[in-house]
This record gives sequence, structure tokens and C-alpha cells, in this order.
Amino acid sequence: MKFLKKTLKFLVLFFGLLIAVLYITDTDYLIKAVRTIYMKGHTTAFLEDYKEFDNQKIDIATPQPWPNHKGYNSVKETSTLNELNAASGTVAYVIIKNDSIWFENYYDGFNENSKSNSFSMAKSYVSGLMQKAIQDGYIKNLNQPVCDFLPAFCNGRAAKMTVGDLSSMSSGTNWDEAYYSPLSITTRAYFDDDLAKVMNGLKMDTDPGKSFKYASGDTQMLAMVIEKASGKKLYDYFEESFWKPLGAENETLWQVDSEDHDLVKAYCCIASNAKDFARYGKLFKNHGKWNGKQILDSAFVAKSVIPRFNDGPMYGYGWWIAQHKNKDIFYMRGHLGQLVIVIPEDDLIIVRLGHTITKTEGDTHSPDFYTFIDEAYVMLD
Repeated sequence: MKFLKKTLKFLVLFFGLLIAVLYITDTDYLIKAVRTIYMKGHTTAFLEDYKEFDNQKIDIATPQPWPNHKGYNSVKETSTLNELNAASGTVAYVIIKNDSIWFENYYDGFNENSKSNSFSMAKSYVSGLMQKAIQDGYIKNLNQPVCDFLPAFCNGRAAKMTVGDLSSMSSGTNWDEAYYSPLSITTRAYFDDDLAKVMNGLKMDTDPGKSFKYASGDTQMLAMVIEKASGKKLYDYFEESFWKPLGAENETLWQVDSEDHDLVKAYCCIASNAKDFARYGKLFKNHGKWNGKQILDSAFVAKSVIPRFNDGPMYGYGWWIAQHKNKDIFYMRGHLGQLVIVIPEDDLIIVRLGHTITKTEGDTHSPDFYTFIDEAYVMLD
């Protein structure tokens, strides 16, 4: 009994000191990381982790259901696709041909209305909201300095940074895109309850606007710029600019850092489903037009899906870019393999949501990305 009491006393003292050290060293965000992710058996964020965080609800207006194609679900997945889906934990696979649902299937207990985390697919939406803010007169143009909105970036190299640099991933900051390190700024941003404080502490590594370097912090800063410029919360601006006009069928959630600070995690974390995510792909496939109305300027849409930098041929303004079998492709991409793939030449959209994807070095495209495309064409033949 004495041994048990001593052990319990030691553990209480140990964890008390550990928590004190975390607060003293400003790493107390790790407490939330342990509670929400690591203690649940995950080593990184996961598809349904939105349930563990504060969220803001985004409402729908008049739903515009996708029509079913005349060939709707007339074929099954190929054996190759079945194997990949099983191995990678796919939860949704949807093929949209000529703006109609040609094939859809859901796995692992998910259905067409199940919410899952968008992760970095949210970046494409934020880039579009930047253009919407330009069209609405809140931001002058892509060349307006970030300093006009965020005073923390008014000195030295930072003073040269523009809103266009943020959208094209060329801020020049020291952001470290390390998902699996508990001490990286990416992890801190995901769990910290004061995201603006984290962002305003960024330093400059290089001159902005010179080269591509994928950094979630760029999108987060862009969101802060849009909020400051428009005077609107980003989730409200998103609702009025895209979610309602594009006829989403399901309300969605966007994670915020905390109830007190209420800043969206703009680089990630919209909880929705495959067919509602696909609407934004359709908007860009159709040059920014939806049901005859020009939502986004077509010149910006065209600019978004071509590379800005020679050393970054895989990225434009908020969109990933690829070429496969002589077809030009642009796509939304998120952690663990969330994909909305647009192939304009064939009036085709492919959506894949899931738990994992084969990783590659740097910012190249996953081999699974190509397989999800190739097998769709096999099914369509």
C-alpha cells in the first residue's frame, strides 16, 4: 500500500511538473495534441478529428443536387482500384462526367453525406476568397502588400510580401511544413488556441515572390488578410461567396483555433463530403461561372491553374497542377490523400477521400493520384 501511495504521489508530481514545463516553454498546445490525436492512436490529424475541435457552422441555401448520368453506377471498380482503395483506406470515390454523377461509392462506414476533413483542400477555397475580396473591392489586387493588413509584416523583407505571394506559396517565411513532428510550427498551428499569435511570430528566410515553397502558413496569413480587408469572418465570407451560391446540399463545419479567438484554420479543416467538395472543382472547370453567373473572374481562374514559378511547375494560385497522358490537370489536395481532380479536356471530375496515400519526396504527385485517374478512365471505357 505504501509503495502504491508513493507511486501515485510520484506520478502526480511528475505530470504536474511536466504540465508546468509545457506552459513555461510555451508548448502547452501539446496537451491538446495528446488529448485529441495521440491518445486516440493517431500520429497525425485524421479524417474525423473535427469532432475534437471548436468549429463554426456554415449553412446551405437552396440545395442543387448533382444529376445522375445516364450511365450512373453502370460499372464496378476495377480490381486495381479495389486493391488501392482497400490498402489506402478510401472512404469516398466519385466520378463526375459532364457535370453528372457517373459513379459513386463509399467505404469504411462512410456514406454520401458523411463529413470528413478536407485538410489542405481548403487552401483552394481561401485563394478563391482572396479573388472574391478583390472583386468586392476589399483588396486592390494581387500586388497589394500584406503589410497593409498585417502590421507584423511591415519590416525588412516582409514589407515586400504581397497577397499574391501568399496565394502562390512564395511568402519567403521560415514556415516548416512538418506534419509528424510534435514541435513543428505546423503542429503548433493545428493545436494552439491563439493562431494569430503563432502567425505573427513568423520570420523571413528569403525574399518573397521569388520561388515556390509549400507553406500552410501562407494560406493562414492570407485568411487573416481577407478578414482584415473585408471586416468579415472568413467562414461567413465563405458561406456567402461559395457554399450557398454553389448549391451545397449539406451544411459544413470549419475548424477554428478556439471559441475565444474564433480564427479559422484556413490552411485546412473544412468538414464536408465528396460531392459538395466537387462543386468548387466544377466552378473552376467552368471558368468561374455557375449556372450562368460569373462567380469568379475567368482571368483569375485561368491564372490559378498555371504555374507562377519555373521552380514550382506543380502549383499555381491555390491549386495543384499536373499533366498526365497529354492531359492538363488541376486539383485540390489535402493531407492523407484528399483529392478533387479536374480534367477539363474530358469534362471530368474525380473525387477521392481517404485515410492515407502513398507519399513522395517534396511536392511531387503521389503515384496513387495517377492510379485514381487511370482507373477512372478504365471504368469509363
